[in-house]
Amino acid sequence: MTILNIIALALVIIGGLNWLLVGAFKWDLVAAIFGGRETVLARTVYIIVGIAALYSITFFSLF
Repeated sequence: MTILNIIALALVIIGGLNWLLVGAFKWDLVAAIFGGRETVLARTVYIIVGIAALYSITFFSLF
């Protein structure tokens, strides 16, 4: 597994855990850390996690 794959997987796991917190407790960890959903930093994290998720689609071609 390459470094890029490991980073993408870690970001997708972080995103999944964040959605678990949103769904279960209505608490957004990224927004809490970076000062709200509309801040530049929070939006940047959301974008990076989304790009990691799109990249992770390529993992299906390994099977």
